[in-house]
Amino acid sequence: MQGKTVVITGSTSGIGEVAAQRLAAAGARIVLVARDKARAEATLAKLRGTAPGVAHSVHYGDLSRISEMKRLAAGIALAEPKIDVLVNNAGALFNTRKLTEDGLEYTFATNHVAYHVLTLGLLESLRAAGAARVVSTASDAHKGASLDFDDLQSAKGFSGFKVYGKSKLCNILWTRELARRWADTGVTVNCLHPGFVATRFGSESGGFLQPLVGIAKNFAISPEKGAETIVYLASSPDVEGVSGGYFYKCRPAMPTRTAQDDLSAKRLWDETAKLTGVGG
Repeated sequence: MQGKTVVITGSTSGIGEVAAQRLAAAGARIVLVARDKARAEATLAKLRGTAPGVAHSVHYGDLSRISEMKRLAAGIALAEPKIDVLVNNAGALFNTRKLTEDGLEYTFATNHVAYHVLTLGLLESLRAAGAARVVSTASDAHKGASLDFDDLQSAKGFSGFKVYGKSKLCNILWTRELARRWADTGVTVNCLHPGFVATRFGSESGGFLQPLVGIAKNFAISPEKGAETIVYLASSPDVEGVSGGYFYKCRPAMPTRTAQDDLSAKRLWDETAKLTGVGG
């Protein structure tokens, strides 16, 4: 990773921050995408301690809003004409249904649409690296989930965990379709299940979910353990040229049959392109 540039969303806490530190220790220059300035500055200080003299940087924005997704992508592309690795890691879980200013359900917007808009906005910078990688955090929470293409915004019977699972199914389907579309670009695209990790995730979900998530974290793995597959997919020569995969514990894993449905993957892509005006 010496001298390589790595862009990471969701990088100021949990597995994203651990991955950033490990990749920085391996020689990478880290570009954080963050919403909270205090946490971003704290993470930058850690990175500078890990790899002094390297120009790590941060871009601020709200990844639930399409205009902000596009602004961030344009700003990062301008600042970083060559990106070796993009890690889509930002994610959230909400107890109640809320809509963004774009009319999108917050989980769908943050966990899926942001991956789509940011990644496509950085295509030229990724291609310029020659053999770049896109790594996206999905989850085994996709198991049992299915998509209703007439209700992608979950207006019918909202359940926080169910909607989160659907968003993680979106991550896997989207990875398959992006790998197919970018097969000739030199950019590989893979996603992963990090395991159930004790992080800030779910701590702001609200309602009855918040204390339940807190209790469950007593049985979770550490962020250090959860970050291992992100670091592996971002840096290991073992996965050079591998694209469209789903990984767990640094090994290929088998998602559900629903998550392997290429027709659904294409339809999700088309619907997301319509909603965002990106990737049509």
